[in-house]
Parts: sequence; structure tokens; C-alpha cells
Amino acid sequence: MIEPLPPGLTVSADGPVRTVLIDRPDELNAVNADLHRALARVWRHLDADAEARVVILTGAGRAFSAGGDLEWITSFLDDPVARDESIREGAEIIEELLRFPLPVIAAVNGAAVGLGASIAVLCDVVLMSESAYLADPHVAVGLVAGDGGAAFWPLLTPILRTREFLYTGDRIDAATAVSVGLASRTTPPDALLDEAHSLAHRLAAQPVEALRGTKRVVNMYLTQALAGPLQAGFAAEVVSMQTDEHRERLRGLRRPAR
Repeated sequence: MIEPLPPGLTVSADGPVRTVLIDRPDELNAVNADLHRALARVWRHLDADAEARVVILTGAGRAFSAGGDLEWITSFLDDPVARDESIREGAEIIEELLRFPLPVIAAVNGAAVGLGASIAVLCDVVLMSESAYLADPHVAVGLVAGDGGAAFWPLLTPILRTREFLYTGDRIDAATAVSVGLASRTTPPDALLDEAHSLAHRLAAQPVEALRGTKRVVNMYLTQALAGPLQAGFAAEVVSMQTDEHRERLRGLRRPAR
């Protein structure tokens, strides 16, 4: 029996379409311990839903996900058990998403940062609001971009562009994300969910086994290509979590502005 999902995600149904809502709008959908666990488990919940055919993933409020919650990440400085569990769970999120048999449409409604960007880009189709952006600021806070960016983005974008994006953590606006291969297409902000639902219902009407089999074959390339880089990335991220530079960068982010 599958346990209920932890807080932070809600799942709603519209015929054969399931919408997974990242639901911490007051915190810009930043990922805390509960939401991280939910993102790892939701894919098995959906796989067990015999009526589901397509999934939409989006965020509540102004953001898709602002990345890791600072309070949660800072707790790792003095809690290596929680730190290591977060790394194990981070790998699980990516592995489960890659194995998930149904098409997943990311409706990126706002900022998709860090893990939020990784999850969005791992989806089968990435629709971005024209006002949304991607960013991976791991390096800027003293961390290796181990939860997807360093391993996954070079498969999709020219490697010279990938390096600049990851080394600087700069924002990638929606149009640039499409032009370099990190998103499928843009939509006006008020049309994003309508576009996502329209595409989802179109895909849901496709022959089930043909669609699932096609996704499985496409994702074989990704799974094989990512096996080594992901393992190396997470191992390197653990090492970077223990550095003085990371500790000081986190403390600087948490200091109140004067």
C-alpha cells in the first residue's frame, strides 16, 4: 500500500490528466524536507493510478519553485544524517522521474531555480510563461550543481552555454531557454495552463502503449548518459556541502539586509 504524500504537493484530476501542484506559494514553492520527500514519492503514486494518462507539473502562486528552502539547507551544516538523506532522496527524485512511464508536461509559471529548474527540464515537454525563468545558482552558494544541472543540461544545450549558465547562476529567460534547448516553447502568462491542459488532453488521446513505449525508448538515452555524471555529481555535492565557502555563503544569504 502506498503511503499518503507528505505536505507540499497536491494532485488533482481532470479526466485522464493529473495536475501535480507544488504548493508552498508563500515560500515561492521552495523545497523543504516534506516537499523534497513528496517529489520523490509522487511518481509512484501516479504510476499506481490506472486512469491517469498524462501529468502536468506546475507551481502555485508566482513561482514554479525557488529551489531549496534556506532554513532546510542550512540545517545540513550541523546534521550530516539529514544532509546525506537529502542527497539520496535527490537522486531518487531524478531516477523516479526518468522511469515514470507517462508523459509529464512542465507548466513553468514563474521562477524555476536549482532543483526546481532540474525537475522542470527533466519533464517531457517544458512550457514556459514568457515571464518565467530558469536558474541554477548552486555554484554561487558554494555547491556543486549535482542534482541535475551539471549532469543533465549538457545533453540538451551547447556545452559552452551550459558552462556559463552553471558557473554564474545567471537567470535564463524563457525565450533564451527555448533557443538553447532547455524548454519546448513559451506562452503568454495567462495562457500557460490552458496550453498545458490542451496538450495534455491531446496526448491522453494517443494510443497508450505506443506513447509509453516511445517515451521509454527516448529516456533510455538519458538514463544511460546520466548514470555516471549523476553519481559523480551527487558525490561532489556532498563534499562541497562540507566546505567553509558553502557555510559562509549560506550565512551571508540568511543575514538580514541592512
